[in-house]
Amino acid sequence: MEKRLGISLFSSSGIGDLGLHANGIDVVIGNELLPDRAELFSSNYPEAKMFQGDIWKLKDDIVNYYKSTFSTAPFIVLATPPCQGMSSNGMGKILSDIRNGIRPVFDERNRLIIPTIEIIKKLQPEWVVFENVPNMGNTVILDDDGNPINIIEYIFKELEGYVGVPTVMNTADYGIPQVRKRLITILTRTESGKEYFRKNGCFTPEVTHSEKGNSKTKKWVTLKAAIGHLPPLNAIEGENSRPDISPLYRVAILDPKKYEWIKYTPEGETAFNNQCVNPNCMFQGNKRHGTAHNEEGINKFNTDTPLYCEKCGALLPRPWAVDKKTGEKRIMKGFVSAYKRMSWDSPASTLTMNFPYVSSDNKVHPSQNRPLSIYEATILQTIDLYPYKWEVNKKVVSDNLIIESIGESVPPRLIEIVVNKIKSI
Repeated sequence: MEKRLGISLFSSSGIGDLGLHANGIDVVIGNELLPDRAELFSSNYPEAKMFQGDIWKLKDDIVNYYKSTFSTAPFIVLATPPCQGMSSNGMGKILSDIRNGIRPVFDERNRLIIPTIEIIKKLQPEWVVFENVPNMGNTVILDDDGNPINIIEYIFKELEGYVGVPTVMNTADYGIPQVRKRLITILTRTESGKEYFRKNGCFTPEVTHSEKGNSKTKKWVTLKAAIGHLPPLNAIEGENSRPDISPLYRVAILDPKKYEWIKYTPEGETAFNNQCVNPNCMFQGNKRHGTAHNEEGINKFNTDTPLYCEKCGALLPRPWAVDKKTGEKRIMKGFVSAYKRMSWDSPASTLTMNFPYVSSDNKVHPSQNRPLSIYEATILQTIDLYPYKWEVNKKVVSDNLIIESIGESVPPRLIEIVVNKIKSI
């Protein structure tokens, strides 16, 4: 049987591409803008040709290399363009910046779909998979003629002869211990694929899990099931690492005040809602923190959340900062998702590049006084299921590169499931 060849665009460190390899697909080309990610990709895919740099400048080189090296069309192109210009995370700030004239209405990063489409049109892969945030479906770009067009409409307009449909997939619905919604657009030009699409209307794999479970699905995989077996860590000196488990099973030491905030935070709660710990008071009715949309539609956190007990006046173990003008402590600016413990009986929330910080979005360990470790993140992102090395030239890369690579990647198990479905058609 002829080898199935794959091309990875916006490869990052090649984590999502593990799902291609798991399906017997040879990734023969990668493209990544950042040198450190490109080096890590090449370390794990030494047989692939890495085109490191701007895809606008390299698109013709990618096409020419493939055509001069291989005699058949690619089986699949996997494209995961940057999502910073599309992500709904921080949309309030994006909206505010647009209105204040400090951010362009049309984010140039979203136009990276244009050279991607050019490569696909010239190489005519049998299958194409786009992976991005759900908000990609609501994103508008300027085409080559300067006309605004929805990015999904642009894809279908340009890729004549391909059929498919974008679908929002939640990784938790496929047995991955993380709630991470992604817009997966699967397209094909094959006759068998078109026939399948005519009968079924999409190529989306059938879900295997659901929040509560039912006769057709299992329950979501929880944090308890994924990482509950690991020995405890503590974000204090001497208790913050277990190299016997993994070199990556470690966390940073927390400064005393952050440790104090976390120590009193119950499972599933935020430190912003911590109550009085004065043994002579212990009042539990202090106003809780919260958010609301202002008149401009931007989500703002409450500014009147008390820092001192409303009954006895004692300092509450809530996140605080020192006011530069008055020198007095004030409640820290932040949302209820910050300094928040995860819940054992749920999957993790979406991993981002900020997962090692207790101030990040819902990333404090459910019961231990610390954030997630890198090792746990590889489990929640399903990287641990595949052979992958965090090394370049036999030297372990920096923590920052590992953390960023994890946070910006798609769980490879999701790509494996998608491609396995494609192969079955």
